[in-house]
Amino acid sequence: MVSAHWETARPAVSTSEKPKTIHDFGGFAPELYRLQYPAPGAPALARRVAELLGASGMTTDLDPARGLDHGAWVPLRYLFSDAEVPVTQLSIQPHLDPAHHYRVGEALRPLTREGVLVIGSGSLTHNLREVRFNAPDGDSAPYVGQFQEWVERTIGNHDVAALLDYRKRAPSAVRAHPTDEHLLPLFVALGAAGAKSIAKRVTDEVTYSVVAMDTYVFEDIPMSTDPSDRTPASIH
Repeated sequence: MVSAHWETARPAVSTSEKPKTIHDFGGFAPELYRLQYPAPGAPALARRVAELLGASGMTTDLDPARGLDHGAWVPLRYLFSDAEVPVTQLSIQPHLDPAHHYRVGEALRPLTREGVLVIGSGSLTHNLREVRFNAPDGDSAPYVGQFQEWVERTIGNHDVAALLDYRKRAPSAVRAHPTDEHLLPLFVALGAAGAKSIAKRVTDEVTYSVVAMDTYVFEDIPMSTDPSDRTPASIH
């Protein structure tokens, strides 16, 4: 899991054998703070991640205490509700650009051939200053839809250069992301999948009028034409 909610100066990966459930938010109902996601850790995988990043010239810290923040355990509760799949979390570097995170993903690409699912968890748009908590279902600010459509089209065209330069090329990019930490996990997933992977948008939900929660699945291009032969490489 690569979550927008673990920020470090350089890559760090959790080697915890029993990662705790981190409730890194405030102001919500008490029931939310009682939720737990007791998935086992994956320390061997964490060390493999550090090995791969090191081979690409990136020093990676091993954190034996880091648990799973809500950017990790919330989507995992829906993907693997029994919490039976071992998981480790990798941090982002918010002071570094999308190209850095794409290189992180490229370094991790061998994992997609080793039975590992790489998941980037963030938000396709994330301007909390414009959140409308009373927005009706289905309401979406016009710029949000324009940004969603640009990303879908650009990913579909395998235009990695444009994606990495999204703050200059995408419509209303700076408005969609005043700071870009919530989009950085996408570039890790994209790098892990590879530029020639098949990208499919499976959800395009918008919450509070301005928080787009699009989900993409990146699949390997199969040798066979049978769709059942496709295996997910990464998710954002």
